[in-house]
Amino acid sequence: MNDKVLVIDDERPTLKMFTLLLTAYGYEVLTAENGREGVEIFKRESPELVLTDIKMPVMDGIETLKAIKKLSPATEVIVITGHGDMDLAIQALNLDATDFINKPLKRETLEKALTRARERMIIARNAEGQVTLEEKSRAVVIGVRGNVSTITMPRLTEAFERAVAMGKEAVFIDFEKNASINGAGITGLTELLRNHKDSGMPIFLAGLSSNFRSVFETLGITRLAELFDEEKETLTGG
Repeated sequence: MNDKVLVIDDERPTLKMFTLLLTAYGYEVLTAENGREGVEIFKRESPELVLTDIKMPVMDGIETLKAIKKLSPATEVIVITGHGDMDLAIQALNLDATDFINKPLKRETLEKALTRARERMIIARNAEGQVTLEEKSRAVVIGVRGNVSTITMPRLTEAFERAVAMGKEAVFIDFEKNASINGAGITGLTELLRNHKDSGMPIFLAGLSSNFRSVFETLGITRLAELFDEEKETLTGG
């Protein structure tokens, strides 16, 4: 894993702030002031992690995301959106962005996003174990790590069907703290939940970050499964 990170933003003070912070975290920081310049740097330097603003002149963040994902689908791309730009965040997830952070940027938020990105990169190198199944006395817990995508969905679907077949009181889909879910993953999960809506078995989604809780609520996924952040042992039976 290389330690290069490319930051694309048309605001020089923002680039300077990212450079100071990311250098302090041990990254080699590459910067670009628009998407077109960023894509050229990406072709030359091949960083494994890219942070890009959404609203920029010349080439915006959405077009930049498309270009980078076309060159390297496995690259972690975190988009930077304005607070409340949920539609843009969802659009980016549908184009395989793996996460998003809001402006104004908070140091703690950036640190968490970087930590999740590094953990997902490590997990991606060992795809086995991204989805686990654990039978409790009252429920079945499906553990999800890394990035839920077209690659992960077949494993998640298989685990979900096995969990339902066990006939417990409920199924928990437990997203670990590094988990992300892109557009394909959201579509696959929504279809999975919709197909089981009439089964009568309660489905709980646990451990989602505040970003993805907002996305799930905006898309109506919370009408298909209940978000759950309390200690799940009381419901699963330990």
